[in-house]
Amino acid sequence: MQRKLKLKKGDRVIVITGRDKGKTGDVLRVYPKENLVLVQGVNVVKRHQAQTANQQGGIISKEARLDVSNVAHVDPKEGKPTRIGYKNLKDGRKVRFAKRSGEVIDV
Repeated sequence: MQRKLKLKKGDRVIVITGRDKGKTGDVLRVYPKENLVLVQGVNVVKRHQAQTANQQGGIISKEARLDVSNVAHVDPKEGKPTRIGYKNLKDGRKVRFAKRSGEVIDV
């Protein structure tokens, strides 16, 4: 069953387990059906690239996808990993907030 992901493109996340534990980066893309995220500068792998008309061939480095359970949102106040919750503001908007500090993430 597909879960609702609380991460969005552009969010700052930290890797909490695995080879790149402790690295931070911005979410480039979210794959909600597979529960995966693509994070800039994290989980970099080398791939063999065939030459095309507009791209040089050879071995290139690019980011691979990570499971969403291996990353945590970075608290905007403290810079540490935090969980995300939802709350309704007085003006009627539903926003995400960091459970560690209570800081609103969506502005």
